[in-house]
Amino acid sequence: MSATARRILLADADAFYVAIARLIDPEGAGKSPLLIVGGSRESRGVVCSASYETRKFGVRSAMPTAQALKLCPQAMCVPVPRGACSRKSAEIRRVLQRFTPVVEGASIDEWYLDMGGTEQLYEHEPLERTAHRMRDAVRAETQLSVSIGGGTNKLVAKMAVEVAKPKPDNNATGVHIVAPGDEATFLKRFLLAEIPMVGPKFVVRLERAGLRTVNDVLEHQLPELIRWFGDREGQWLYDRVRGIDSGVVEGHGEQKSMSREETFSTDVADDTTLERELFALVARVASDLRTELLSARTIRVKIKDADFKIRQAGRTLTEAVVSDRVIYGVARELLHELRKRRRTPARLIGVALSGLATNPEPPQLALFADATASLETERDRAVARTVDSVRRKFGQDAIGAAQLSKHEDEQ
Repeated sequence: MSATARRILLADADAFYVAIARLIDPEGAGKSPLLIVGGSRESRGVVCSASYETRKFGVRSAMPTAQALKLCPQAMCVPVPRGACSRKSAEIRRVLQRFTPVVEGASIDEWYLDMGGTEQLYEHEPLERTAHRMRDAVRAETQLSVSIGGGTNKLVAKMAVEVAKPKPDNNATGVHIVAPGDEATFLKRFLLAEIPMVGPKFVVRLERAGLRTVNDVLEHQLPELIRWFGDREGQWLYDRVRGIDSGVVEGHGEQKSMSREETFSTDVADDTTLERELFALVARVASDLRTELLSARTIRVKIKDADFKIRQAGRTLTEAVVSDRVIYGVARELLHELRKRRRTPARLIGVALSGLATNPEPPQLALFADATASLETERDRAVARTVDSVRRKFGQDAIGAAQLSKHEDEQ
């Protein structure tokens, strides 16, 4: 795994509605081929989910229930267990959030996870190993199973999870990770209709051009695709079949974030100046954090280079923190990483905090014996409170980085 590659997972609950219905009624639903029906228990409904036993008869989601029952007359129909589904969805999310605070709910039974910055936390174990431990934890604590796909972006993770799902006719393990650089090769196995956001109308247009598989598109260059489908769709298709996707994982709901950034009037190339600007941003965002009585576990630094290229680096800590010293220390290291990778003048710098909690708590992710040392002391928190008091009285710039270091030494 390269230092710059993103680490994105998608956890997809296996036969979610069916599994929950069987938990609720193990004697009835648990022993029959099962159809989860939206709208009605009777034949007027539509299949929301079908058990594997019914799928071998050709039953699929979104099929009218009457048609499904003709294909599989012995199937038992039950309504969507909405309340139980909501509760179980929340349970799964809470388990996933213990592995990374950046969790985005794509639907009631799908969650994207950004694992960037967790490498040191898990002692640089392979992402596949982390995903298997995550899967085991979900099953142990919720009685439900998830399949997990992973790669360098959300598109690849979405496609990988389809390969990961254990089914009666395959030997899948529940986890499939696509290594950085293997995205295009991995996608060659798919039909274009299987790519997310390639809808039925677009499939018809693609087939008219003789394009049915990902391999079909790879035989053509970008100018041809643009000539056939226009600038936007041609470029989009060119990128998708190569596994290119710039979408980011955004935490919602409980996973709020807060950030500060500064756009410079002239591009800045000097590291000392960038560090000074970064400290000012950390001071503001850390103050915001403490004002709202929150703590944070993930720290990210963003740079927009003079050529408008945006780059980010992040780290997830073993515990929630609040102090300027710890936050700035991590942010400064992340800035050095970004500058080491590409030394060019910066147009913008920013810092963001996520994985927010209402109070700092003992580390929940300290899975390794040497990961238990506290990053932040009570003295750090006391200094932070003093700094807040001074800044409220004399202004935000009353204490700078050097003064803060000296102040801490005197505690």
